[in-house]
Amino acid sequence: MSTPNYITPAGLQKLKEELEFLMKEDRPQVVKTVAWAASNGDRSENADYIYGKRRLRQIDGRIRWLTKRIEAAQIVDPKEHVNTGKVVFGATVTIEDEDGELKTYQIVGEDEIDTAKMKISWKSPIAKALLNKKLGDEIEIRRPKGESYVEIREIQYI
Repeated sequence: MSTPNYITPAGLQKLKEELEFLMKEDRPQVVKTVAWAASNGDRSENADYIYGKRRLRQIDGRIRWLTKRIEAAQIVDPKEHVNTGKVVFGATVTIEDEDGELKTYQIVGEDEIDTAKMKISWKSPIAKALLNKKLGDEIEIRRPKGESYVEIREIQYI
């Protein structure tokens, strides 16, 4: 892996929960279905068997991927940076754009991205522009649609 797999404690917990679900619930259920379908005889036209085997391969691939990501995880707890006064990995940052609109982002690892919840990767243009900046700083954010300027209004380490 060329770059570190930074992740918040909450993000790591989600990966572990997904892995546990796949290993203890989803995979055993699919194995049971495939075994039942195999016992029915001709497998060449047995949809339960064919699709069950395909689903099993998907689950096994996801288990391998999750295991590697968890093993490579470098946990960064935003609560450890409370007194820094800077935007760091895991911080929740409220910015005000040129139109006076406030937006709040949390800077997280690649495995935690959730745009609906405003969780952005530390590699994104917005996060790169915000990292290591302080409250009140004005920042230029370069995006494909052009530059914009924002001001940091609040930094939280939750």
